[in-house]
Amino acid sequence: MSDMQWKFAAGAGTALLFLGAIALNELLFSSFEFARGISWVYLPAGVRLLCTLLFAEAGALGILAASWLICFFYFFPDDPIRSFIGGILAALAPYLTYRMLVAGRIDASLTGLGPWRLLGCALAFSLASPALHHLWFALRGQREGLLDSFLVMASGDLVGTLIVLYSAKLLLLLRRP
Repeated sequence: MSDMQWKFAAGAGTALLFLGAIALNELLFSSFEFARGISWVYLPAGVRLLCTLLFAEAGALGILAASWLICFFYFFPDDPIRSFIGGILAALAPYLTYRMLVAGRIDASLTGLGPWRLLGCALAFSLASPALHHLWFALRGQREGLLDSFLVMASGDLVGTLIVLYSAKLLLLLRRP
């Protein structure tokens, strides 16, 4: 498989995994939703970070494509600007976290990320993602309840990210010969 084919496969797999995480989150945690797209438990956040850690740019592009699909056709079909920017922010937050914290220091088994570094990554991402989104909301003039929704989004992203990252780390440890 060529490098380009592998990157395409990684991006497509990321998009499918992300869409599956959205569906699973809706199935299991819809009662925890605070506002549309903001939940006290948000597994897709963990998938966004995990796939970016594993696949870098290919993962970020897969997240971007899936985020646009889910935003334009499910979360905000009547708000194309929010859908467009929301998709970009959903992909940008994990990618910036990856670039700032761990780029070049990990491999596909996440061996460069011990439990504490993984926790630090999860915390940084769980603040970066809602910060970017809420900055956008504030710039659009949506200031009512901004702090509450920021805190819920940060909490939900952290819980979902920890569930996904530590589950993946455990599966990778169990897989080792």
